[in-house]
Amino acid sequence: MKRRKALKWSLIGGGIGLGALVLGGGGTVAYLYSQAKINTVGQVDFDNALAVPPLAESAIDGNGARVFRLEVQAGERQFKDGPATPTWGVNGAYLGPTLRASRGEEVAVAVHNGIDETTSLHWHGMHLPAAQDGGPHQAVEPDGDWTPQWTINQPAATLWYHPHPHGQTGKHVYRGVAGMFILDDDQADELNLPAEYGVDDLPMIVQDRRFHDDNTLDEDASFISSIGILGDEILVNGTMGPYREVTTRLVRLRLLNASNARVFNFGFSDDRGFDMIASDGGLLAAPFRTDRIQLSPGERAEIVVAFAPGETVDLRSYPNSPGLGADAPQLRFNGGEDSLDVCRFTAAAELTDETEVPDTLGEAPDLDLDDVAAERSFELLGFEINGESMDMNRIDFGVRVDTTEVWEVVNVDGDTHNFHVHDVQFQVLDIDGQAPPEYLSGWKDTVQLATSKRYRLAMRFSEYTDPNVPYMYHCHILFHEDSGLMGQFVVLGEDEAIGRVPESTGAHDHP
Repeated sequence: MKRRKALKWSLIGGGIGLGALVLGGGGTVAYLYSQAKINTVGQVDFDNALAVPPLAESAIDGNGARVFRLEVQAGERQFKDGPATPTWGVNGAYLGPTLRASRGEEVAVAVHNGIDETTSLHWHGMHLPAAQDGGPHQAVEPDGDWTPQWTINQPAATLWYHPHPHGQTGKHVYRGVAGMFILDDDQADELNLPAEYGVDDLPMIVQDRRFHDDNTLDEDASFISSIGILGDEILVNGTMGPYREVTTRLVRLRLLNASNARVFNFGFSDDRGFDMIASDGGLLAAPFRTDRIQLSPGERAEIVVAFAPGETVDLRSYPNSPGLGADAPQLRFNGGEDSLDVCRFTAAAELTDETEVPDTLGEAPDLDLDDVAAERSFELLGFEINGESMDMNRIDFGVRVDTTEVWEVVNVDGDTHNFHVHDVQFQVLDIDGQAPPEYLSGWKDTVQLATSKRYRLAMRFSEYTDPNVPYMYHCHILFHEDSGLMGQFVVLGEDEAIGRVPESTGAHDHP
């Protein structure tokens, strides 16, 4: 069954299936193709103030650890006129608070599962022990508790958290379980960047959703889309039609694509330039000036945009950058040709001007490639990596602690794919032998894969070893992940061998 699915999507993604379906369907698919492109430019009222997720409360315990308390819970949110929408969230009805901690701090998160399904919370982008990662092996049963604890040991960055239950991640994220996790460090604190949370430093959790007429979430994917659910309404921090009045000349936007499948190509309605200052893993070495930044699900970018007093401008998502989406015609069915209004910004009549974008920000990735321990290849096709679908009880390989590896990853089927690795931030060495574009010059944990191009990713595995509890690598298109486009690896000490996934971690057969 899985191989038939993979073949189906590889044919449609490559354009072979479309012609056959058109011939067999009397033009039905041709009609669907003509109707598939969405354009909401100028159609959004922008009449709701942008919500800013609160900073999560925390307390220091007797051992000096910063403790956060999070409850996954059911609720309802008034997105649209009419009935409220049943949702899930963290410490609230939809989405969750922003966790914030500094490098060197010990943190603990007391997680309680208050919904009636097994879930988990994964700390996306975080370097931490595998048993604290919150992946599918750290399942939290209904009314159950889980308290991971680890030391923050990575640079300042915009990370996030979301569920990762095996085969159900897409459903749990779509219903609203997600939030940001911001890391700080002394180096970033010394820069005069916009940094006042909720004022000139704004989280922007961007998601697409589709609603039934009764305002319940439409969780059904179009049969012709190969990536699952695509919405026709945009939410930012859970706000539909958001507007934001800014009071400073420079504003930092922490952009997070928290959608299940949609790729956003962010830019402003007047095509103004902005400075990209950080990617998934933290600050770039220097700001990158651009007027577009494309983010696939799971990716983050921090940008700084300048405003003039009294002006109004809209943040939009434009059609995918050439060569960075699915192959035609699946590109259209996967939302790659859509144009979407996202958020309106209105500048106050007077703006404070006390921050800047310095010429130097952080340090560029510079892994030692003279001593690469292993090189591995990964081919993404349908719902399989290297011809195998995810098996919770199979550890695909082990890596050695304190070594650097180079992984070559290729999207071979023409569909929309990206690639995410747990625990590490990686350096994009090259794409088909060419230097990566500037927006990929920093540390990454998720990267979109252009069709047939070979991405060489360098990563170093450090500190944490466990022969039994694995980390994941997978496509972050959640329908693909849930359908099996995922594998797992363990980090081994010097004399350790690959063990066996213990049943207590929640391992079970793929649904």
